[in-house]
Amino acid sequence: MNGNAELLNFIYQNSQMGVETIDKLLELCDQSEFKRLMQSQHDEYQTINREAKLLLAENGYDEKGISAFEKMKTYIMINMQTLTDKSTSHIAEMMMVGSTMGVIQALRNLRKYKDADSHIQGLMDRLLKFEENNISQLKKFV
Repeated sequence: MNGNAELLNFIYQNSQMGVETIDKLLELCDQSEFKRLMQSQHDEYQTINREAKLLLAENGYDEKGISAFEKMKTYIMINMQTLTDKSTSHIAEMMMVGSTMGVIQALRNLRKYKDADSHIQGLMDRLLKFEENNISQLKKFV
């Protein structure tokens, strides 16, 4: 697989994980302001995911979504971490950890695929800035 396809698939998988994780966490949230923030983040992950999927198709690359095992592992982790603490603060902290991991992976991938198509790099940069902004917005709920 070439660098463009790998970078696009990273963007696709990262944003897919954001959508699916927030879907699960929204079920647990009862604080309206926090729920609005979560929904807003969900919508942006979904937008980025659609754009990555479109670019994959336009360039003739196969999309590599999150495996069933990864999804199950994530759902189990969410269920275990919220078993005893479903507070807004705890959920915000979990989301901050996820976005921090996203920032680290985005930075690594931007360096690794520095020769990728500029449009694809732009989408990766958008995801990076979005993850950084998510962390800032979540701080007030911790």
